[in-house]
Amino acid sequence: MLYYLFAPLADKWIGFNVFRYITFRASMAAVFALVIGWLVGPKIIRMLTKLQVGEEIRADGPKSHKTKKGTPSMGGIIILVSTLIPSLLFAKIGETNVMLVVAVTIIMGLIGWYDDYLKIIKKYPKGLVARYKLVGQVSLGLIAGLIVYFYPEVETARSATTIPFLKNYELEMGILYIAAVPFIITATSNSANLTDGLDGLLSGLTAIAAVTFGAVAYVSGRVDFSDYLNIIYLPNAGELAIFCSALFGSCLAFLWYNAPKAEIFMGDTGSLALGGAIGTIAVLVKKELLLPIICGLWVAESLSVILQVYVFKRKGTRIFRMAPIHHHFELKGWQESKVVIRFWIISILLALLTMTTFKIR
Repeated sequence: MLYYLFAPLADKWIGFNVFRYITFRASMAAVFALVIGWLVGPKIIRMLTKLQVGEEIRADGPKSHKTKKGTPSMGGIIILVSTLIPSLLFAKIGETNVMLVVAVTIIMGLIGWYDDYLKIIKKYPKGLVARYKLVGQVSLGLIAGLIVYFYPEVETARSATTIPFLKNYELEMGILYIAAVPFIITATSNSANLTDGLDGLLSGLTAIAAVTFGAVAYVSGRVDFSDYLNIIYLPNAGELAIFCSALFGSCLAFLWYNAPKAEIFMGDTGSLALGGAIGTIAVLVKKELLLPIICGLWVAESLSVILQVYVFKRKGTRIFRMAPIHHHFELKGWQESKVVIRFWIISILLALLTMTTFKIR
């Protein structure tokens, strides 16, 4: 929004020229997101506390989590507000990719909010019925897939994706790409939901993923960098770097209140929105195959649940002491903060590994 207002005035005063630079607008989006999160956080915490929107702790969860019962939930509202406002202010909101990632984030947040509402307010133990939630996620992903396929930013890259470690090769999926997009967005949002189980875990991991994808979006939107790295050039991908910066800032702001001991939980309102946003960005920058590396821990969390359920049903035994896997380490005696920090460290290593894939080809 501010780009359209101030960039045309650069000819009258050179100071407005900064709004033409993605790096400036991305930096400002991160700062604004952080400040907005700091400002609205206490107000939202007080409001949710007053409304008695408190977290219900699963009966079979770690005993150390019992003390968290009643902690305000639905804190994903903080993340949504502090991400969307800076994105709308500093990104070119007229670009299809920006509007798409904003729309997916909002709608995923609404699906998560309704799930939280049913669990916390209506006292439905399982919240929104799983198949209804899945229908909503897949439908949203299908719409996103149709938009990306029929209104591509680059015609030649309509249904292509970059293959890690291979130079000048892209995987061309054709019409199947429309089905791949809802799978990616749904899987990523559900993986984020499973990962959200410890104070500061998901917000920290998402911040790392947002920075990584922000860097990928920026170089993909530069003709010189994309040519040098032999990746798909996407002229307006740089605008996604602004959204990623806002997402990074909002996660840090939320972490301020979510760090142990958490004053608020994000709930499905936040986790589904974050997963949906990251999955959509991966699709829009044509780096879907890098998603399992950047979000490797999200994948590990999901696989731990799938394997645990599968083996228990087949053999009646458990692979892990508890799934998702972060609870396994808790029950092994690791303090919650140790699990979180070690997962952050692994995520940073995975982010660095992701960046090496652009040169090791």
